[in-house]
Amino acid sequence: MALTHNTINNVNINRLDLLMTPEALKIKLPLTEKAANTVIQGRASIQNILDGTDERTLIIAGPCSIHDLDSAKEYAKCLKRLHDELSDKFFIVMRTYFEKPRTNVGWKGLINDPNIDGSNDMNLGLTKARELLSWIAELGLPTATEALDPVTPQYIADLISWSAVGARTTESQTHREMASGLSMPVGFKNSTDGSLTAAVNAIISAQSPHTFIGIDNGGHTALLHTNGNPYSHIILRGGKQPNYDADSVSQCIADLKQANIKPQIIIDASHGNSSKDFTKQPGVARDVMAQIKAGNTSIKGIMLESHLVEGNQKLSNQLQYGQSITDSCIGWETTEELLRSL
Repeated sequence: MALTHNTINNVNINRLDLLMTPEALKIKLPLTEKAANTVIQGRASIQNILDGTDERTLIIAGPCSIHDLDSAKEYAKCLKRLHDELSDKFFIVMRTYFEKPRTNVGWKGLINDPNIDGSNDMNLGLTKARELLSWIAELGLPTATEALDPVTPQYIADLISWSAVGARTTESQTHREMASGLSMPVGFKNSTDGSLTAAVNAIISAQSPHTFIGIDNGGHTALLHTNGNPYSHIILRGGKQPNYDADSVSQCIADLKQANIKPQIIIDASHGNSSKDFTKQPGVARDVMAQIKAGNTSIKGIMLESHLVEGNQKLSNQLQYGQSITDSCIGWETTEELLRSL
């Protein structure tokens, strides 16, 4: 049988659509001077907190995932008030997660499927993500996201002050290499079973130089040569058991020191640390702040999954405004009360 294009190449590719270039999106939604200052100052403050020259606690709060720009903007305005009012104790950054890793299948986030209907219009998704990030940066509020697709940062990373690599991708060489070239501090979550080994190895890798394939601003395939990211650090997110308690944190510090890594720890109050019960997040945060107050200088920040309305909802044609469509979140009133009490 003669080999043809259809029998040997792209056999399982149903369709191929062209993606706009990062350059085209940045021309459409340019980085303004005010937005750039928000990002630059945000990154500098986070770096200083990690270094210990800024004694404030980093707070990363926001929806599990962004699916609606209007509710995200309303949340951002609420968080900006706390960002300003509590700035003597906290440096507050908004969680703006646009990409969701799935255990099997499901909605993959605003960038991948902005219409939440399986149409996967990623040109629209990237545009919406950059539009929201630009708006929040203009507001003067720094943002954080999860770096998932290695191409996506070329489109939006200039608007991000902090990034995370999730528990499912911390072991991935691709994500470690990507993190080594990102311009902002990057946190690696411990594995879903609670093990720290993958995250410790990821930090070592991300702090080292790498060369890998990616794209440039014009969308051309390119070899990217990185310097390594000195602000790679660990995020404790729990596993089979929570790991935010003092004993677990002490073990993490010992593991990092043994690997010659400066202990810089962010603690995720959600996921395994709350046993996937969003109502337990405030208790986790209070315990962590008590450890900081007791003199633990290795804990640098806390992550909260928070939205306007508590809980979550299943996908439907009539979504409740301001409520998560992925993991359950604490509501805004609880968030505000918690941060003020801390």
